[in-house]
Amino acid sequence: MMSIEEILMHEPRGVLSLTGGGGKTSLMFHLARQLCRSGQRVLTTTTTRIFVPTAEQSETVLVDADPAMILRQASACRCSGPVTAAAQLAGAGKLKGFAPETIRLFEESGLFDWILVEADGSARRPLKAPAEHEPVIPDNTTVLVAVAGLEVLGKPLTEELVFRAELAGKIMLLSAGETITESALARLFAHPLGPFKGAPPRARRFIFLNKADDPGRREGGARIAEILRLMPSRTAEALIIGQALDGVRVHSVHHLAGDLRGARQ
Repeated sequence: MMSIEEILMHEPRGVLSLTGGGGKTSLMFHLARQLCRSGQRVLTTTTTRIFVPTAEQSETVLVDADPAMILRQASACRCSGPVTAAAQLAGAGKLKGFAPETIRLFEESGLFDWILVEADGSARRPLKAPAEHEPVIPDNTTVLVAVAGLEVLGKPLTEELVFRAELAGKIMLLSAGETITESALARLFAHPLGPFKGAPPRARRFIFLNKADDPGRREGGARIAEILRLMPSRTAEALIIGQALDGVRVHSVHHLAGDLRGARQ
C-alpha cells in the first residue's frame, strides 16, 4: 500500500489544504514530518485556528503578524523538521493563522517545497458542514483534502457529532436525530456547499475517511466510494480510507476519477 504522502503529493512542491472534520491536524503534521524526512522544506500553518503544536509535531513555531518577519525567521532557521507559522496567539492554547493571500506570499518566497494549510475548523468533531465564510482555502492550493471520521456512520445527526449539524442535515437530506448513512455522507462530499466548497480549479481533490478502526467502518467507507463513483458529477480524484493517529495508516484507496484539475465546480 502506498503511503499517504505518495498518494497525495505527486509533485515536488505545492500547497496542500485540508478541510472538513476531525483528523486534519494529525494528518497535516504527519505529512510535514514525512516530507521533512525526505529532505523537503515544509511550512505548516492555518487560515483559521489550530492548537499550538506539540514538540513532536513541530519543534519550530514562529508567531508574528508580519509575513516578512516570518519569512526572515524561517530563512535563518536551521531546523530539520517542519516550521509552523501563525499570526498570533489566540488564547486557549490556539494559534490564529493568516489570510489566504499571505499563503501565496509564503509560496512565492521559494523558501518551502510544501506549504500545508489547515483551512477549516470543526471543533474536534468528526464531521462538519461549512458555514458561509468557510472553508478558507488559499487560491494557490494545488492539493485539497476533505476529511471526515467514519465513526459517524450509523449514529444520529446531532451537534455533538457534527459541527454545524443543521447545515449538514440540509445538505445530507437528514433531519435532526436521523441516522447518518453512507449515502448521506456521499451527498455531503458531492454537494457544492460541502467540504470542497470554493476549491480552486487547479487543485487536485481527495477525500480522507479517518477512524477506519474496524472492518465495518472500512466496508462503510468503501460503500461511500461506490456511491460517489456512480454520481454524475465527479467529486474527487480518490477516496482514501485510513487512520490518522500516531502516524497515518492507509487501509485502501478507491479511485473515483482522473485528475480533476480544471473540472467545473
